[in-house]
Amino acid sequence: MLPEQRKRRIVALVTEHNGRSVAELAEELGVSKATVRRDLQELEDQSLIERSHGGAVPVTTVGREQPYGQREVQRLDAKVAIAERAVEEIQDGAVVFFDSGTTTLEVAKRTPESIVAVTNSPVIALELDRADCEVKLTGGTLRHRSRALVGPSAESFMERMNFDLLFLGANAIDAEGLMTPDEDEARMKSLMVERTQHVIAVADASKFGERSFVNFAALDEIDRLITDGEPPADVRDGCESAGGSVVEVGS
Repeated sequence: MLPEQRKRRIVALVTEHNGRSVAELAEELGVSKATVRRDLQELEDQSLIERSHGGAVPVTTVGREQPYGQREVQRLDAKVAIAERAVEEIQDGAVVFFDSGTTTLEVAKRTPESIVAVTNSPVIALELDRADCEVKLTGGTLRHRSRALVGPSAESFMERMNFDLLFLGANAIDAEGLMTPDEDEARMKSLMVERTQHVIAVADASKFGERSFVNFAALDEIDRLITDGEPPADVRDGCESAGGSVVEVGS
């Protein structure tokens, strides 16, 4: 296993088990404890884990946003299942906006080439380019923590455009709506919803009942929520109150 693959695996193990000791990681990965300690130090320097006595724990998320690299390895199977269902919403020739995020990235990986794709994520743009889609980027300032383009230039682009379909991500969802930690991203997400005919929220079940800093959309603005688990009753009711629907993959 290459060093970068090993570090990604460490982040996944620490996240999935809510913490792992150096000894456990060394045994699971088949490397020395000294190697694990070096990896943990590098991962802590990148804010992907937090060191603890004798091991590591996930980065604390209350009041702060997890780095993109950490979110990328979390609940990957769920994100793939959501993405495989989400691409069924795409029609040939549609103008489709892909919000930045790790679940929307999985949707982009499975997108057919017969669309016009728009995104505020350079990571997703490169993925869509490999699928031979016509790809447009919003422009703007790159926000490192989420790899999203934000700011006045990005907002100006959004205000001039219209989209058939939006794949929308969120950091948290409750009865009051969809939330994100950053105000600039919230403004972009609000514009995405405003400028799109059909809004598809893609979110794994870990987002339910969580709270984040800024609300950017009400549940009744979402046409379909695609997730991998049963949402709370008040979230389901909010989605369905204006004729929207909830799709649970794997159920």
